[in-house]
Amino acid sequence: MNSFSVRSFIPPLTRRCMPLRVTRPYAIQAAGAPTLEIFSHQHKWMQKERAAADTETSRKVDYLRDEIASRLCERLLDINRYFPNVLDLGANACNLARMLTLPSEDSPNAGPRYKRVGKITSVDSSETLLYRDADLLFNKEIEITREVLSTSELLPYEANTFDAVLSSLSLHWINDLPSVLAQVNNILKPDSPFIGVMMGGDSLYELRTSLQLAELDRRGGVSTHTSPLADVRDVGGLLQRAGFSLLTVDVDDIVVEFPDTFSLMKDLQAMGESNAVIAREKGAIRRDVLLAAESIYRELHGNDDGTLPATFRLIYMIGWKHSPDQAKPLERGTGMFSIKDFLEKGQKDTEDK
Repeated sequence: MNSFSVRSFIPPLTRRCMPLRVTRPYAIQAAGAPTLEIFSHQHKWMQKERAAADTETSRKVDYLRDEIASRLCERLLDINRYFPNVLDLGANACNLARMLTLPSEDSPNAGPRYKRVGKITSVDSSETLLYRDADLLFNKEIEITREVLSTSELLPYEANTFDAVLSSLSLHWINDLPSVLAQVNNILKPDSPFIGVMMGGDSLYELRTSLQLAELDRRGGVSTHTSPLADVRDVGGLLQRAGFSLLTVDVDDIVVEFPDTFSLMKDLQAMGESNAVIAREKGAIRRDVLLAAESIYRELHGNDDGTLPATFRLIYMIGWKHSPDQAKPLERGTGMFSIKDFLEKGQKDTEDK
């Protein structure tokens, strides 16, 4: 697990001085009890629309989405293949497409990363956010098609359509993640990858614990101010259940330092990443709770220089749609050498030295 500090990504304002209706058979709700809804799609749509309406501020807080999209692009380029038709699911402001027009961090002289991608279809439920940067220069460097979906949980595409499906920082707002992953598997061509990244269960644990302790102290109870997130141990099972094979799941931490909790919460709101849980407490957090949370945050997690760290835990996942011609892992016990013998030999060599 890597920990990466991104002081340089903190925007100046927060730095210290520093209608498409389609029904598809595989997406229809099965008979019985309805799917449990945790997040309000309407409220999340309103948050993203409102945030993107302030274009200048919205762009300033893209430091996190841009960094994560860049890391996702590097994972795509690790696959030695050309991708003629790519879907960006939950594209936000087309951060992935913009990062594809930049040189690779590992090989800056190799040219823009989009040379490995033909066309990218960027989809999102928020039209204002999706088209926010449609007038910027990167749109001329890569072929982008923007499509507004009525909901991110219904993908109106035919089977075997895309050579790759990417998703950066959107899956953590999906109610029925198993269904969406199954739809992604369906619209992929055989032997094509799904590469996604979502917020993990320990994201913003500093803010979560501080708010909970502050409410216990000031109100004698805890209300829902932050959203529940998936655990890394569940992701592999979800991908396997959706029919993916050759799975890869890893975790990465990005730590951003803020001058105070108010700057952190202001940035989250400007990103459109505020709480959207249906059972959330309506209205703003009480002032006395916020002031108490600020003190607790500094006491429990504050840095020596006075800044407050905010940890974003990211779960990266890669799964491949099954194909008869796909490479298969060796059966258990058929390896070329014993890892036990290898480790024992290394230990013996160390002792001899």
